[in-house]
Amino acid sequence: MTLEESRLTRTVHSTGTAGRTGASGRTHVTSTSTAFGSTGRSRRSRAFVRAAVWWTGVWRAAGSGVRTAAEWASETIRPAGVLVAFAATVGLVLGMLFGWVEWMVAGAASLVLLVAAIPFLFGARSYDVDLTLTHERVVAGDDVAGEIVVRNDGHRLSLPGRIDIPVGDGLVEFGVPLLRPGHHIAQPLEIPGLRRGIVTVGPATTVRSDPIGLLHRERAFEDIHELYVHPRTTSLPSTSAGLIRDLEGSPTRRLVDADMSFHAIREYAPGDSRRQIHWKSTAKTGRLMVRQYEESRRSRMAVVLGVATAEYADADEFELAVSCAASLGLRAVHDARDVQIVVGSEIPRVVRGRLRAIRHIPSAAPRPMLDGFSGVDMLESTMPVGDVCRLTAESGERLSIAFVVVGSRVPLTRLQQAALAFPAGTEVVGLICDERAHPRMQPVSGMTVLTVGTLEDLAGLLLRGATS
Repeated sequence: MTLEESRLTRTVHSTGTAGRTGASGRTHVTSTSTAFGSTGRSRRSRAFVRAAVWWTGVWRAAGSGVRTAAEWASETIRPAGVLVAFAATVGLVLGMLFGWVEWMVAGAASLVLLVAAIPFLFGARSYDVDLTLTHERVVAGDDVAGEIVVRNDGHRLSLPGRIDIPVGDGLVEFGVPLLRPGHHIAQPLEIPGLRRGIVTVGPATTVRSDPIGLLHRERAFEDIHELYVHPRTTSLPSTSAGLIRDLEGSPTRRLVDADMSFHAIREYAPGDSRRQIHWKSTAKTGRLMVRQYEESRRSRMAVVLGVATAEYADADEFELAVSCAASLGLRAVHDARDVQIVVGSEIPRVVRGRLRAIRHIPSAAPRPMLDGFSGVDMLESTMPVGDVCRLTAESGERLSIAFVVVGSRVPLTRLQQAALAFPAGTEVVGLICDERAHPRMQPVSGMTVLTVGTLEDLAGLLLRGATS
């Protein structure tokens, strides 16, 4: 290779190296520009996210404030106050826009009325209210007495106001006079005769309002009383008088080979126990004779009350049925009988016909039993009384007697079908409540049917059935 070729080769190599170096430099510059662009876009994205989060928080806070203000306005401003506020707004706006003096005067007068009503709302929370009732349980139709004590616990003079006490669906109002700090007043509370049920009394609510009725302010206390209004009951003869048999009463008519009540002597049959052989009679007759007894068993009583609306003519007839069932249960508890009180349970319409359900009323003591009767209501969607009797009979308990209490719209054929649900050894008594009927007792195909028009008829019919 000559000297010129060697120079030319070095020149070419130098140029290639420079080209690669330049290309590498350009690549480095391009990568740096891309990194700066990505950083800028990420910063803008984070700023946008922060702005969106801030705006969402502001929007939620504003919505919450608007809802709170709307709730406060709905609770504080009466319809008359809304009308006056509307008149003030329209009058002032139109008066200023068009220069109508009459509209401005009307708007200003409305605004003055609203401002003047505000001081009457002060001091609504300075009251302390105590509500007491003399009895928590009463009989339907009896009055309820109580007392309400209002005390000014604040440090300022309390303006006159009003206290509302809800009693079931009704309302009792009390006027509260001007009270100085630390003073109190006591007023008697008289609740007229209530219908059977569980009545909620309270909570007492202090009400502050202006004389015109534009604004009002309320404060409810936590003192709530549940008043149990028991059904009316009547005194019945003891159910052991000819209706129910147990160890302390008379034996049943069923004959058994071994029990406590001796009945007669009969001839020995294969399978009889040799312990029951009566040797004196055997010696006299020359044949094996055994003792025979009448069965004595612990009585168990059932009271089945139909609660379907279609089974009663009206609400008063249903109340008569509840009173009859409660009287029967109360008599059984006083006689120390084992009693179960069964009513139909409410069934949703979507599963009606596929679901069966009953409800047992506590029967261990008179008070819980009567409390349970206070909560019994007529039901549109429930089982007919025949299905209730069938579930009661399937409970597994051996019943001595069953009372089936129904309304006047249950025919005798349905009552007979309901009685067939019980075992053959159970005495079934049907009780039809019909306020338009005369009291009577009639035997119907193996069962006894009693018809009562008033609660007082029940005692006489039971006594007649026991003696017969």
